[in-house]
Amino acid sequence: MSGTSIFVKTGQCALLFSMSLLPYALRAQVRPVEQRTANGVLEGVVSADGKVRTFKGIPYAAPPVGALRWKAPQPAPAWTGVRKASEYGARCMQAPIYSDMIFHDSGPSEDCLYLNLWMPAAPVQPKLPVMVWIYGGGFAAGATSEPRQDGGNLSKKGVLVVSMNYRLGIFGFFSHPALAKESGHNAAGNYGLLDQMAALQWVKDNIAVFSGDPDNVTIFGESAGSFSVSALMASPLAQGLFRRAIGESGAFFGDTLRAQTRAETEKANVEFVKSALGTDDLEALRAKPAAEVLQAASKPAGLRFVPNIDGYFLPESVEAVFAAGKQSHVPLLAGWNADEGSYRMIFGNTEPTAENFLASARKLYGANAEGILKVYPAGTAAQTKRSAQDLAGDRFIGYSTWKWMEQHLKTGKAPVFRYRFEQTLPLLADAGPGAEATAPHASEIEFVFQVLSSKKLPWRPEDRRVSELMGSYWSNFAKTGDPNGEGLPRWPAYSQDGYEVMHLSAGPRAVPDEHRGRYQLLDGIR
Repeated sequence: MSGTSIFVKTGQCALLFSMSLLPYALRAQVRPVEQRTANGVLEGVVSADGKVRTFKGIPYAAPPVGALRWKAPQPAPAWTGVRKASEYGARCMQAPIYSDMIFHDSGPSEDCLYLNLWMPAAPVQPKLPVMVWIYGGGFAAGATSEPRQDGGNLSKKGVLVVSMNYRLGIFGFFSHPALAKESGHNAAGNYGLLDQMAALQWVKDNIAVFSGDPDNVTIFGESAGSFSVSALMASPLAQGLFRRAIGESGAFFGDTLRAQTRAETEKANVEFVKSALGTDDLEALRAKPAAEVLQAASKPAGLRFVPNIDGYFLPESVEAVFAAGKQSHVPLLAGWNADEGSYRMIFGNTEPTAENFLASARKLYGANAEGILKVYPAGTAAQTKRSAQDLAGDRFIGYSTWKWMEQHLKTGKAPVFRYRFEQTLPLLADAGPGAEATAPHASEIEFVFQVLSSKKLPWRPEDRRVSELMGSYWSNFAKTGDPNGEGLPRWPAYSQDGYEVMHLSAGPRAVPDEHRGRYQLLDGIR
């Protein structure tokens, strides 16, 4: 490795990192700065260049341990003296699921409800727009300590960036009739979403002392974080906690991650704990060590602990809320990436030929297969492979995000802006023959946060230009509800007058939706 090396403790392992690979904010926090809050005094840091003020590991709710396991988040306790706020809080309990997630925290713990703040050291205005980030990970993994989610560079655009940990998996989305009974709302299972809402409430109550504007908050998230944004927009409990919304790849529309009813999740969850943990008694379950619960929940194939329609946070499905026009009527910026899925999701181990594509389409869509091939054509070998790639991505993420925007366009009473991220990641020198440059799921995160250095790739000047462009669009939207600004390519609102899409790449351009027929067909045959 080049550069000075340091050891960073992560759980029981000591991982060696190159100092040159660590994001700037992790290696240049040198000067302490104090800030008094309602709960006590925090000691954050100012970056070496004097441009970014950071506070990390701030408790926004009480530790959800012991009797508070599987309960709505409770107020964070106050502290005396000065609390150090220079390191991330522990990430929430999770198994090592995704290899691209690299964490810089002390390891997984049930005591994990902490948030982080990044802001200009010298605010250009007394009330900064606030951007609250929600990470992805399938509601089973993720944390704020990933270098690709460092908010320091984005804050230099004149915004205050917030990120929060929220409960995951069985700890965040376990439902049980006894939990519903004790809740006072006859609801159970959406603790991770309630955590997100508690963090937003903390922002509303506390952000002003950090020069943030509590009345100008934008929520933004990727994958499960984007699903969360759609759920927060649908929840009556979250209305008034944010003014704008950004969704990167995904929403609770379609079948990718369908929110089941509480009755459905309770049945499955109770059967699970009886078989895997030997009891469905709440007191006994709360007494079990977190590691034992996590280990049991990580074993069964196909069982997922995800948000449900609990009758409280979500009184009905997200789709139904939007269809009725009962969502938060806030501006929405959303889209997805060019390669959200792989053509192998359609072909499996068979050759990517036109014949096999038709066979797969018939298996998936029956009598509608011919219609699928009209909008996902398979005239040549290259076209067939590309169409399969597109269909896989649309089935996974594209359709649900499209439907979200379409519904908000119809009933949302606020502007919608749609994008397609197309900047392919540069290939490593040893990528091997046949390697193809793609813009896969989650690859836009580094660009939005302007931290390309968090990933060791041979970045090109055009990548940095796209990152600068996206940081400007996202922060402009947070400021005004419109991504446009001086010196930027014009991004028209998504509307029935052309359905224009901003293509984010080295040659950014806004053009009418070229594939609207795809989503209309998928919408009609769901």
